[in-house]
Amino acid sequence: MKPAWSCLNDVTIIDVSQLLPGPHACSLLRQLGADVIKVEQPGSGDTARQLGAHVYAQFNRGKRSVALDLKTDAGRAAFLDLVRDADAVVEGFRPGVMARMGLGFDALAAVNPAIVLCSVSSFGQTGPYASHAGHDLNYLALAGYWATPVQVHDAVSRPRVRVSDYAASGYAALSLAVAIMSARANGQGQHLDVSIHDAVLSWTAHGAWTARTHEASPQASPTVMPENDLFETRDGRHLAMGILENKFWDNLCAALGDAFPALRDPRFATRAGRSGHKVAVNDLMAAVFRTRDLAEWVDFFAPFDIPFSPVLGAGELFDDPHVRAREVVRRVEGGIAVDFPVKFSLGLPEGEDFVAGVGEHG
Repeated sequence: MKPAWSCLNDVTIIDVSQLLPGPHACSLLRQLGADVIKVEQPGSGDTARQLGAHVYAQFNRGKRSVALDLKTDAGRAAFLDLVRDADAVVEGFRPGVMARMGLGFDALAAVNPAIVLCSVSSFGQTGPYASHAGHDLNYLALAGYWATPVQVHDAVSRPRVRVSDYAASGYAALSLAVAIMSARANGQGQHLDVSIHDAVLSWTAHGAWTARTHEASPQASPTVMPENDLFETRDGRHLAMGILENKFWDNLCAALGDAFPALRDPRFATRAGRSGHKVAVNDLMAAVFRTRDLAEWVDFFAPFDIPFSPVLGAGELFDDPHVRAREVVRRVEGGIAVDFPVKFSLGLPEGEDFVAGVGEHG
């Protein structure tokens, strides 16, 4: 039984999407109390299942699974029966696919005028790229993710998580919650057009706009901060130094200035001064941090008010005392479950840890 204070405890969402963005959006809403019915192709199911049980579980834990072939009359009829009692449908096909199957927004609204259809696609339902194939790296490339320089010695490298997919899933979940509230207030559903490219563009646009005037000399961009960077340590590990406010530079100089007096160079005393000598500051800090192992730096910086962090490896992350204390990550049979990362003072439903087989619930 879901607790009465869960704001989505009587919301039903039909998830006909695959892989990451749509399923993750639905997973977020499930963690907030919604009942999510996963509609999968009979036999093979969500493509994520082919990537491994843990990958599928990551985005579909706690969802019921119904197997329907939407290319058949019987499958479509069964799908519309689900829509009659649902609040929202989430799909991730290319634009026009749902309509060609006879399951576009108009068809859904005919059986349930309050239904919300959320279409998560690569480039949106309109525009010159609407029909193009794409995955995370494509959206990042076209949204200017690498257009903004951020390091003195900058390099193009791929992110370690699917940034644009997660951006889109967050916007989709937020928009679904608002649209469902609206539909319940006025009885009228709507079609949400979530473009993964649009989502990450909303994150990258401001930085890229600033970078336009510095393309010939990227280091001059204000987005490049020489003291706010990753640095290698003597043992080949890395640390993160997040200095932004000048007080933290002062604290760094107080902590290390005796051992490394070059940090107290008057040219570097202010943010403006350091910005005028970016290469010198960054190279100096790199040389400083290469003099000790990461564990030594961790011990050294512990007493100081400096935004220092060790770059944790996968074997260290889940034993980190703060990660353990916050309990966002739970250990479950076969791996981990990641709970909703916001603490509600009135609580949220207990995590449902089952992972349904294809068609297990109908």
